[in-house]
This record gives sequence, structure tokens and C-alpha cells, in this order.
Amino acid sequence: MLVLIIMSTNKGEKILQLENTYAKLPAVFYSLQKPVPVSKPNLVLFNKSLAKDLGLEFLNQQRDLISNYLSGNEIPDGSKPLAQAYAGHQFGHFTMLGDGRAILLGEQIDPNGKRFDIKLKGSGQTPYSRRGDGRASLYSMLREYLISESMHHLGIPTTRSLAVVSTGEKVFREQVHNGAILTRIAASHIRVGTFEYVSNFCTKEDLQILTKYTIKRHYPELSDKENPALELLKVVMQKQIDLIVNWMRVVFIHGVMNTDNMSIASETIDYGPCALMNSYNLNTVFSSIDTYGRYAYGNQPNIAQWNLTAFANSLLPIIAENQNEAIELAKDVLKDFQHIFKEKWYKMMFDKLGIFRPTEKDEDLVNDLLSLMKTNKSDYTQVFLALQHNKKLDNPLFNKQEFNHWIQKWNSPHHAPDFELMKRSNPKIIPRNHWVEDALEAAVEGNMIPFNQLFSKLSEPYGNHPDEFVFEEIPKEFDVNYQTFCGT
Repeated sequence: MLVLIIMSTNKGEKILQLENTYAKLPAVFYSLQKPVPVSKPNLVLFNKSLAKDLGLEFLNQQRDLISNYLSGNEIPDGSKPLAQAYAGHQFGHFTMLGDGRAILLGEQIDPNGKRFDIKLKGSGQTPYSRRGDGRASLYSMLREYLISESMHHLGIPTTRSLAVVSTGEKVFREQVHNGAILTRIAASHIRVGTFEYVSNFCTKEDLQILTKYTIKRHYPELSDKENPALELLKVVMQKQIDLIVNWMRVVFIHGVMNTDNMSIASETIDYGPCALMNSYNLNTVFSSIDTYGRYAYGNQPNIAQWNLTAFANSLLPIIAENQNEAIELAKDVLKDFQHIFKEKWYKMMFDKLGIFRPTEKDEDLVNDLLSLMKTNKSDYTQVFLALQHNKKLDNPLFNKQEFNHWIQKWNSPHHAPDFELMKRSNPKIIPRNHWVEDALEAAVEGNMIPFNQLFSKLSEPYGNHPDEFVFEEIPKEFDVNYQTFCGT
């Protein structure tokens, strides 16, 4: 265990205790690596609410100390900072990867006994950097902070952001940026790509060790099962389905659903080229590197299933001794993906429409609405908000006879929409792309007021906002040429 004295008070010493259970795994799983010091660390953002949840609220008044430790300039005595090794299928092609610009400092135990990774992102080169500089821009780290915290408040499982520290150094991407480091909090950073790495480059014993560690950390109820590896595949599939359904609910597009970005804890991880869709279209892509739309909004369920197949392939050696038997057992689990996803997706859509007791015919009601929205290029979030408030929008959809007929069916005595259910399912505010860009452009120039104002609104996405429809207005054609970038 690593123990660091970080603060003295009249009542005694306050200490930060980080455990390093990952460092006890075989050495092939990681490389010991200290963060590379930066020239002028300065605390830009510190998430006091998250710090309190983690049991770290005593850090709140220690601005300089936070800057030093969360920039990597100071390392606790006895610490074993490390970069995790993993592999992954990137746009379908397998390659060796690893933490190319991130360092795991250790694990914090919160007041409820839950374990969380504390990781520095943008902390310098590691053995896995693959010619990268190991750094991150202030723009991209503020973006991850904003959107990851927004996802948390939307009720979607996600890694979270504890702090952003500027480095006083420059980072070169498409242009010159100010550098920064994000402190990312996660249930763990174990990925499908971690299992792919161990399965391809390590021993079967190593694979068994990783599986046992993962189950103990995330799904201890599986430990006594007859086939723990197969049960792990089952539970991860269920949780991934829940996660993707949640993404679809708020029109989140991850943008780079490579297997190394699929968390075994089923949290949303890596916010590089992500964005949220406005005008409804299943083919929507914002990521500049997703040339062929592999990770388009509507393809995310298929990619989740693809990634789970890669996970299953990694587990085959320990699912059964006989490979053919292992394959059949894994296939028997994966064959249920589409059915389960469809069932949960429709349940989510029924909730958005306030349909408390749906029938099979109500699936047609959902399909017809989405078809009308696509044809009329309607804003997804606006339409559900308008239905909830019985409000007519200035959009071609609301002048269509077909839509008026649809509303009559939806609002019939048979349905009697449950508006409380709709309120819980439909956010009034999401991180619109133009909002995000405006706030970030001001922030990197030193003006944090727009960022903080936006963050405050996004922290209450289901709250009462008197001018909520003003929030939902978007610049005409803004998204047509909008692109997002991975930041490396």
C-alpha cells in the first residue's frame, strides 16, 4: 500500500492512501513508468463534488499541492506508477497498444468501500507511445472533463474527471495548443483490449490470473460459478447492451469504438472524437478518422456485438479445454445479443414516449416516429421535449399531416402518455456541439466563464429550466461540416 501525507491540520495529519493491486499482477501486464514532469503546473479545474464522493474532499483547499500531484511533478514515496499494456482492434485491425500517454497512480477506496483507479492522462511518453509525444492539449482535456461529467449527470455509466492541470508547455497537433493533464477516475481501466493482449502475447496462466482479478474486482458474485470465464462474458454482454442503449437514448456517438475503448466495467471511456447528434440520422458520423462510418450512431450496437466477439475469442482458452466446445459455448451466449438489445432498446424508446404498458403494435409507433424524424431532418432531443410539453416546433415535421396522425395514435386513450416517465427519460439539455465548441474556445484563451456556465446547466439535464427551448436551439447547418478529433 502507498501512503502519502499531503496535509497537516490541528487534528492531525490528513493522508491520501492509494492501493496498487494492479501492480501485483504479472509484470507483463504493465511497465513501471513515472509521469514526465511539466514546466509550470497550474490547476484549471477541480471536481469538488467527485472529490467528496471519493473521500478526497480534504484536498479541496490544497490548490498548489493538487497541481503538483495531479500533473505528475511529485510522486508519493513508495508509489509504483505504471502504464498498462493492452492490445486492440482499431477499425477492425488488430495491433499492439498500451497506455501511450497515461499513468495509473493507484486505486482510491471511497467511503463506501468501492475501488477506483486514479489515472493521469497526458502525462508523457511511455514504452507504449508508438512515436507519440505522450501529451494532451488543454482543449481536449477540458472537452473530456465537460462531456464525461455531462454523461454522468445524464445517468450514463462513465469514467469521470477529477481535475485538469495545465502544464505550461505547448502541444503540437493540427495546430499549436497549450498542454494539460486530466485526472481520470474509473472503476478500472481493464478493457477488452487488455484481454486481447494477454490472450495473444502472454500465457494461459496469465489469462487465468487476469480473469480472476477482473472478476474479484468487478463481479465477485461470479467467483464460485462453474465456468467463471463464460459467466464473465455473459455479464459483460448484458452491461454493454445497457450502456449502448443509454448512448442511443441521448444520441451520443462515441466515435472510436475500438476494442481498447470497451471497458470490462462497462463504463464509457475515451472521449476523443465523441459528439452528440442533433438532426436524427442513423448514419451520422462526426469523427474525422471514421472515414467509412464504421462507428456511426446507428452502427454502435453492431460494433458492440463485434467487440464482444473479440472478447469471447480472448476467453476461449479458459472457457473450455477443447477449443470447439469453447467456441460453441461462447456462440451460445453471443447469439442472444440482438434479441436482448432489441428488447431493451424498445423499452427505452417506450419510456421516452411515456408508454407504460406497451403492446407489440407500439413498436410500429416508435418506428414510424423515427422514420418521420429522419425524413424531416428533425432534432431528436427537441422532438421528445416538444411531445412532453405538447409544444409545436418550427420544424417541417410539425406541419406534416402524417405527424399529426401519429400524435393522435400516440395520445390516444390506449396510451395516455406517462409524462413523469418521459421527464425521467428525456434530457432537457445535452452538450450541443456548438455550445461545447464555444465554451472550449473561450476556455483555452483563459476565459472560463462560458465553460462554467455550460457545465452548470449540463449538471442538471433533467431539471427545471424555464427557457429550456432556448437551450435547444442550434445554428442552422452547424453539424453539416462539424468534425471531432482524437487528440493524439
